Amino acid sequence: MKRMRVAIAADHAGFPLKTSLVELLKQDGHEVLDLGAFNAERSDYPDFARAVGEALQRGLAERGVLICGSGVGVCIAANKMRGIRACVCHDTYSAHQGVEHDDMNVIVLGARIIGIELAAEVIRAFLGARFNGIERYVARLKKVEQMERESCA
Repeated sequence: MKRMRVAIAADHAGFPLKTSLVELLKQDGHEVLDLGAFNAERSDYPDFARAVGEALQRGLAERGVLICGSGVGVCIAANKMRGIRACVCHDTYSAHQGVEHDDMNVIVLGARIIGIELAAEVIRAFLGARFNGIERYVARLKKVEQMERESCA
C-alpha cells in the first residue's frame, strides 16, 4: 500500500474512534494530519468537515477521514466543499469501489455504527484503492465536476 498524507478529524461523538485510527494510520506508515477534536467535549461537525476539506483543497493531504456519530452530518457538510467527494462507508467494498469508480477522496465513518476492527479494515481498503481512470468513470466524474461548477458559482 502506498503511504500517503491523511487528514483526519471528528466531532465529540467520533473522538474516541478517531484517536484509535490516528494510531493505526501512523503504524501503517501514513503521515497523519490530526485536525481535531482533541477531546470529547461537545463540538460541531461542520467545523471538522471544513478543516479536512480545506486540507485537501490546499494539498496538505491526499485523502481525508471524517468521523461523527452516524457519519451522515459530517458527510453532508464535507460534500458542500468544492472538490470534495465524501461518502459514508461501513464496509470494505464501498470503501475501495468509491475510490476506484468515483474518485472518492474522503471516507466518512459513524462512530456509533462501526467498531474499531471493521473501521481499520475499511480505512485500509480506502487508502489502498486508486481511481482506475476507465473512460466511463472519467466521463461521469466530469459530469459531477460540471454540476459542482454550475451550482457553486
